[in-house]
Amino acid sequence: MPTDRQEPNLGILLFVAYRALEQRAHDAVIAAGSTDITLAQARIAARIGPHGTRVSDLAEQARVTKQSAGFLVDQLEAAGYVERVPDPTDRRARLVRLTARADRVVKTANAEVERVLAEWADHVGADRLRRVHETLLDLREITDPWR
Repeated sequence: MPTDRQEPNLGILLFVAYRALEQRAHDAVIAAGSTDITLAQARIAARIGPHGTRVSDLAEQARVTKQSAGFLVDQLEAAGYVERVPDPTDRRARLVRLTARADRVVKTANAEVERVLAEWADHVGADRLRRVHETLLDLREITDPWR
């Protein structure tokens, strides 16, 4: 049956693949019992660096207002996923840092991401998926100011 529907552009395809991966990871977290973390909260938490990150930097990276990021961090803190600690480089500032409770969630999410990537490799071939990964790493050099 003929169709007038155009193929989605690369940007949409990247978005769809990312959202599918993100949703699977979040679903795994919920299934593992962490039912009190929303997808919006998880998106902010995913940007927290290993030594902590300022709320203003989280907001910038997530492309949300500082108030929105602060609100999500408040929720994460109340649920025990993050803590605020003094920034050793600036006594006036505070860093948001993941807690041990968040570490368990990260492990669950990362394990699901690995399962999804294995499914994708089975579907398109490991070599093709590796080439996509390499290409995205190359593009990161010109697209990710927070790398």
